[in-house]
Formats: sequence, C-alpha cells, structure tokens
Amino acid sequence: MGLRVLSLGAGVQSTAMALLAAHGEITPMPDVALFADTGWEPAGVMEHLRWISSGNVLPFPVKIVSSGNIRESILARRNTTGGRYASVPWFLADGGMGRRQCTSEFKLTPLMRGIRDLLGVGPRDRIPPGTVEVWIGISTDEASRMKPARQKWMRNRWPLAMELGMSRQDCLAWMRRHGYPDPAKSACIGCPYRSNASWRDMRDHRPDEWADAVAVDAALRKDNARGFRGVEYMHRQCVPLPEVDLSNAEDHGQIDAFKNECEGMCGL
Repeated sequence: MGLRVLSLGAGVQSTAMALLAAHGEITPMPDVALFADTGWEPAGVMEHLRWISSGNVLPFPVKIVSSGNIRESILARRNTTGGRYASVPWFLADGGMGRRQCTSEFKLTPLMRGIRDLLGVGPRDRIPPGTVEVWIGISTDEASRMKPARQKWMRNRWPLAMELGMSRQDCLAWMRRHGYPDPAKSACIGCPYRSNASWRDMRDHRPDEWADAVAVDAALRKDNARGFRGVEYMHRQCVPLPEVDLSNAEDHGQIDAFKNECEGMCGL
C-alpha cells in the first residue's frame, strides 16, 4: 500500500481510531491524518483538533484541508463552484429538505484534493489502483454507513467496526481508560441534522455559537422574494430557531441523526 490516510473528523470514533493507532492497537501506522475544515466548526471541535495535532499526542502528522468557509457560502447563496444554490439540506416550509451537497463540497472534495497533493499528482493525473488506503472511523453501531471507495486507486478501511468490533461507547470507554478527553460532537454549528438535545446544549452552554446559528437561520429567509428554493429553516419544525421547542428529542420520537458523527464524512 503506497499511502495510508486516516480521515479525522475530530469526533469520538475517528479520535479513538487515531489514538488506537498511536498505541499500536491498529497497524500498520497511518502516514497522515487529514481533517477537512468547513470553516464553521464548533470551538470545541477546533480545540480538540489542536490538542490531537499538537505533536505530543500522535506519532503521525495531522494536516488540515479545506474548500473554503461553508458559512460564507451559505450567506452568499453560492456553492464552491459559483453555482446558485445553497449546499446545505435545509428544511423547507412546504415539506422535505433541500439538496445536500455540503458533504461533497466541504468534506470529500478537500480530502481527495489533499490526498492527491500528498501523492504529488494533479487533479487529472492517473493513480494506479490500490495506491491509497483510507481509514474511516465507523463503529459497529453505524456499520450501514460503510461503503467501498468510488475511486479504483483508493481502498476504504474500517478498523473499528471490521477489525476491533468496537461501538461508539466502546471508543469512549477506551479513551477514558487511557485518560483522554471526550471529543466534542463533530458537526458544523448550523448543521440541520442536529438533535434537539444538541441544539439545547448549544443554546444553554455555548451562547456565541447559538447566536451565530440564529443569525444564519434568519438570513436563510432574508430577501426570499428571489424565489430561492422556497422558504428554508435550519430546524425541522420550520420556525425561526429561537422559537423552536427544544424539549427532549425522545419526547417527540426524534432521531439524533448525528448520534453517528461526522467523522470527516458528515454521516456518510
């Protein structure tokens, strides 16, 4: 295998995977970990990223890749290619959700670009099959997310689920036994897949991030006379964020779509 890349989302599973590799419990050692920064990460995620990439935690480097700032893209009503649509799947007043391109634009694309940069090849250069092995932090309780790589030159590997049989709780327990901090929930500040519990935690404990999300949510409906995809909301209740009923998700039978965290792939 020419290059081993760990996809680091800085959440529970990918952090555990990186630390397990550092302890020699997953072998051989990755060459590098890549973190795709959307530009709208919670402060807790960035603080955790600084810790794990400090050089005192992992024996391999952590590199940050990016396609720009997703918050700026949302407010500008432009995707990364300049097209006129928002890349985030907001909830629509007339039902359903909008188009989901944020994973591809702000996670997968910069990761692929970062891998090509590491290989020293251009965007259209051919890469021999099997050149790259990518480690993805998927645990046993989210095994349905495991999918083979689309690129023939890349092979996906899922050490937690397929080799160690570890669940998300197993990952947390292992880190706590070794004295490591619990990672923050890995998701953009305004991610529409947050549960009520996650929104409530932000509102009650991270007021700056809550105010930021409230402002962007309101901006979704500003100048909506342009007829852009209908009326959009950040929360599934389709009311402005400050008006959302944030009682326990279980009270309403709501599923936490980010129980399985982003881990570099935004739930995919």
